[in-house]
Amino acid sequence: MKIAILGSGLMGAKLGRLWAACGHDVTFAYSRDRAKLDHLAEETGGTAGSVAQAVDGADAVLLAVHWSRTGDVLEQAGDLAGQVVLNCCVPLNDDDSALVVGPDTSGAEELARMRPDARWVSCFNTSPSEAFEPVFARKDTTPRPHLMLYGDDDGAKDVARALISDIGFEPLEAGGLNTGRYAEPFAMVTAVLAYGQPGGPALTYRFDKLR
Repeated sequence: MKIAILGSGLMGAKLGRLWAACGHDVTFAYSRDRAKLDHLAEETGGTAGSVAQAVDGADAVLLAVHWSRTGDVLEQAGDLAGQVVLNCCVPLNDDDSALVVGPDTSGAEELARMRPDARWVSCFNTSPSEAFEPVFARKDTTPRPHLMLYGDDDGAKDVARALISDIGFEPLEAGGLNTGRYAEPFAMVTAVLAYGQPGGPALTYRFDKLR
């Protein structure tokens, strides 16, 4: 699968590395430091380029930038018509201390309004990036930790499920894009637990229904 990684921070870099390890063709784009993109491309056997180059012909696009940068990166990406876009952004203020969208809408819904012809799925935004490599290393162990995904396009969700499974999570269906109204605050809870409690930030979760 050809995957465009828009953003070279912790989320984009880690997911790009792991998807490359699974055999996917990754292209890294959007960084203040072009050398960082080139390094990631060299490290993974992928490529680096502009946002427009990365999304052209991509089977999936990962949007992995700070919320304050979403307008800029989407402008460079174009209309994204028909493309599967995995959104892992949480709509945070500049110091990441509070949500700036909600409660009667969500970042997921606002992005869909900005690019209504894209096929949006939100995922990876409820797990700290520090968990990705340990989960990947344990992907043959069951039960796998859950990872929520939500969106309104079933076909796009199928793509997301496959890429979530590649990392080592069990995809957890959580409804339409409006689930972001509840999942984005939940992401803040996972951040508090990951970074504010003992034991390190590699936090995962799993929901089980008892019989």
